[in-house]
Amino acid sequence: MRSPSFPSWGPPPPPPPLQLLLLLLPWPVWTQAPAAAASWGTPGALGCPEACVCAPGGQANCSGRALPAVPGGLNRRVRVLLLNHNRVHALPPGAFVDAGALLRLDLRENGLRWVHARAFWGLGALEQLDLSANQLEGLLPGTFAPLRALRALSLAENRLARLEPAALGALPLLRALSLQDNDLPALPSGLLAGLPALNTLRLRGNPWTCGCALRPLCAWLRGHPRHAPEAETLLCVSPGRLTLSPLTAFPDAAFSHCARPLAAQDLAVVYALGPVSFLASLAACLALGSAFTACGARHRRRRRRRAAARRQQRRQPDPGPGTASPAATAAQA
Repeated sequence: MRSPSFPSWGPPPPPPPLQLLLLLLPWPVWTQAPAAAASWGTPGALGCPEACVCAPGGQANCSGRALPAVPGGLNRRVRVLLLNHNRVHALPPGAFVDAGALLRLDLRENGLRWVHARAFWGLGALEQLDLSANQLEGLLPGTFAPLRALRALSLAENRLARLEPAALGALPLLRALSLQDNDLPALPSGLLAGLPALNTLRLRGNPWTCGCALRPLCAWLRGHPRHAPEAETLLCVSPGRLTLSPLTAFPDAAFSHCARPLAAQDLAVVYALGPVSFLASLAACLALGSAFTACGARHRRRRRRRAAARRQQRRQPDPGPGTASPAATAAQA
């Protein structure tokens, strides 16, 4: 049977080296980290945008604060910026240039109408961008070009009637794209070609027009059946005879009457012959103009000579009844 243990009344053991080091450090040094964390979470504190609430992990929550513009005070400590449910109607150039470490940006439900082509410059690390539930009608070429690390992009619930390939550009890491609930009748050729990693495409809620312009999208849906989970629900709204026809029901033979886009060699020939034909047409026009001008000048000279001859005949006096004409006088002589 073991005897009960009693507290030792001997001298205390020496403290561990780490604890001893902390005790010897000045008070402000080893309390600096908690104080910095507390200041980051305070609205308007150093490093936290005004009118936002920040968390130690780098999240700046500016949601639902009726902000008319992107708040100032952004820096590289901000990793997540929540700006949803505000009144940011436009994004000027370099709106987020100071937040180069941003990974996620939420701009839902702002009434956003206009995005400058350089609005997202400096966001090379951004991975998630949500622009849904706004009033965008178009996007300028190169808008998303700086976002080379982007993995998820939502443009759902806007007013997009056309989306040019140059607006998206080449996004090699984009895996999820949402275009649902817009006014898109088709997707132009080349739009999805610059998205090699895409595996989720949301397209429902658009007024698809089943004509030749829909050929690129139908071909992409046939080649990527798993990447568009709603493909079976995508229906035509026009023309009348094809209304409610599913997009997946159109094989490539259905577009045999459509003119295929020119190949690269054909485009090169067109671009080469274009200036030559223009110069040839210009030279022909100049030659014809010169010929018409010369003909007109010759005709005017003839008319002037005839008019001068008529005037000379009128100036000569008519011979009287008893006066012989100069010709008769000459004959008698």
